[in-house]
Amino acid sequence: MRITVETTVAAPIDQVWRAYTTPADIVEWNAPSDDWHTTKATVDLREGGLFSSRMEAKDGSMGFDFAGTYTTIVEHKLIEYAFGDRKAEVEFVPGAKGVVVRVVFDAETTHSVEQQQGGWQAILDKFAQHVQAKQKTS
Repeated sequence: MRITVETTVAAPIDQVWRAYTTPADIVEWNAPSDDWHTTKATVDLREGGLFSSRMEAKDGSMGFDFAGTYTTIVEHKLIEYAFGDRKAEVEFVPGAKGVVVRVVFDAETTHSVEQQQGGWQAILDKFAQHVQAKQKTS
């Protein structure tokens, strides 16, 4: 089963792309809620390159690594990656109101579809807020 989440980011495509692919930005936005955070991120943005981010509960009770391999990179348009036996695609589509960022990913079997969709959507919403706030300060 595939799950889709998306958001519109009111910022230029180069800023959206950079925030999605830069470790210093990723640690700022990559969390589903205020009680989680990403403590480190690495990105080798090329086909065959590896990525990793460490997400942890702020109270230290749990954490996990989200890691994989980039399979397709089309600058400012598409990122495809594999993580374990699952795959995901991230599309960047400029439009009149900003850039639509759409993530389509393979569901896993541990959590419900609703939990997965809600968590990934929350992260994507936080991403949009991060980029838009950063744009206002630059």
